[in-house]
Amino acid sequence: MTRVLVIGATGHVGTYLVPRLIEAGHEVVTVSRGRAKPYVASPVWEAIRHVQMDREAMEKDGSFGSSIRALKPDIVIDMICFTLESARQLVSELSGHVSHFLHTGTVWTHGHSVVVPTREDAAKQPFGEYGTQKAAIEVYLLEQARKKGFPATLIHPGHIVGPGWAPLNPAGHFNPAVFSTLARGETLCLPNFGLETVHHVHADDVAALFMGAIANWSAAVGEGFHAVSSGALTLRGYAESMSRWFGHEPKLTFLPFDKWAETQAPEEAAATLEHIGRSPNCSIEKARRLLGYEPRYTSLQAVEEAVTWLIAHGQVKR
Repeated sequence: MTRVLVIGATGHVGTYLVPRLIEAGHEVVTVSRGRAKPYVASPVWEAIRHVQMDREAMEKDGSFGSSIRALKPDIVIDMICFTLESARQLVSELSGHVSHFLHTGTVWTHGHSVVVPTREDAAKQPFGEYGTQKAAIEVYLLEQARKKGFPATLIHPGHIVGPGWAPLNPAGHFNPAVFSTLARGETLCLPNFGLETVHHVHADDVAALFMGAIANWSAAVGEGFHAVSSGALTLRGYAESMSRWFGHEPKLTFLPFDKWAETQAPEEAAATLEHIGRSPNCSIEKARRLLGYEPRYTSLQAVEEAVTWLIAHGQVKR
C-alpha cells in the first residue's frame, strides 16, 4: 500500500483529495498545525493518521523536513508551501526518499497574460509577493526535477470554489453581499467595462487533477499543470449569468476602476485589483492530453453550488 502524506489536508482541496486517496487504496497520513475539520464531512477521515506539526516553528529550527521524512511517505503532497526556502528545506530532506512530490502552485505565477488562453509554457511575468514566491518555487522544483531527478509535479489552481466558503464574486472580491444584490434583482456596479476575467475551479476538480498526476507518474514528473475549469469568465458575463440564475434580467452599471473603488470598502477594492490586474484565462489542454483531466464543473456550475450553500447558511439573502 502506498503511503501518501498530505501537508495541509483539511483545506479546500484536501477536503476532496483525502477521500479520493483513501478510495483509491492509499494509506493517508495528514500533517497540519491543528485539527481543523474538512469542509465536507466524510467517514473516510476516520481511516487516516493525523500528525500535528507547527510547520512555521519547525522550519525555523530546521526540523520540519526531517520530521516529514521520518514518517516514511512514498508520496508527499504539499498544499501549503509559500516560500522558496520552505520548498528547499523539504527537497533537501526528501531527495532520494520519495517516489513523487506534488506541490500546489497558482495560476498567479503567470502575472499578466499576453496570449489567452495562457499555456503553462508561456513566458511568466509574476508580480506581488504571493505570485513572485510561487513562481520562484516553480522554477526551483522544475530545475530539481529536470536536472537532478527529484520527482516533482506542480499543480496550479485558479480561484478555488466549493461549498463552505464564499467564492470570488462578479465584482472580483469575496463579499457575499454582491450575490445578495443580484439575488434581489438590484443594480450592480462593476469596474471598467466588466471585461476582465476570473478563472474558477471546483476544489474537487483540483483534487481529481492531483489524482491524475499520481496515476500518470511518468507524464507528470518534471511538469506543471493548470487546474482550472474549461473556461474563464468575464466579470460582466459572470454577473449577467448569476442574475439570470437568480431569476432576474441583469441590471449592471460601470465606472472606471478608480471611481468604482471609491464606492467600495478599501480591502474589497484592493482584492478586486489583485484579481483583475491578472485576469487569468488559462488553458487546460496540457492536463487533458497528458493526465486525462476533464473538469466536472464549469466555472458557473462550481459557483452555483457554492452560492447554494451560502443561501442555505444565510450568507446570501434574496
